Amino acid sequence: RLGAVINMSLVRELGPVLAATMLAGRVGSRLAAQLGTMRVTEQIDALDSMGADPIHYLVVPRFLACFFVIPSLTIMADFMGVIGGYAYSIFVLGIDKHHYLYNSQQFVSTWDFSGGILKSFVFGAIIALISCYRGFTCQPGADGVGQAATAAFVQSFVLILASDFFMNVALDAIYFALWPQGASFL
Repeated sequence: RLGAVINMSLVRELGPVLAATMLAGRVGSRLAAQLGTMRVTEQIDALDSMGADPIHYLVVPRFLACFFVIPSLTIMADFMGVIGGYAYSIFVLGIDKHHYLYNSQQFVSTWDFSGGILKSFVFGAIIALISCYRGFTCQPGADGVGQAATAAFVQSFVLILASDFFMNVALDAIYFALWPQGASFL
């Protein structure tokens, strides 16, 4: 049953959460710093005075980028994790590959994969919204920009973990309402 445990934990939890954490640390803090620098140097005010909507011009493209990139990162993380778990289990632990694959197929379903992808969309939205908000509301000066970038990452990370918990509860409730006899490790 090691294949089922490894693959289910990767597809449902580790893939989406780790991809979102990487995106929050790398991209989210950069978004906050970039928008914060634009706020401090009054570039956002210049856009506003020229009649351009700063939200439409600056936030919407960043939101869409985070929203659509993180599912592809999640799929890559899932794929690499499943391949790594398979290789470790077969070549290092000496588990029979047929048992590994059979247990993976029995317990990891399309529902698990779809739930992980759904969570990644939500995580992308969380990261984009928090990072853009922190960038737009940053305090003046270089310290304010640094604090905005740090706050964007920390708040995104905490909200990713909290929303992951609540989405797991909701997805499990929906799953067991639709398929009460469904097999699961829960």
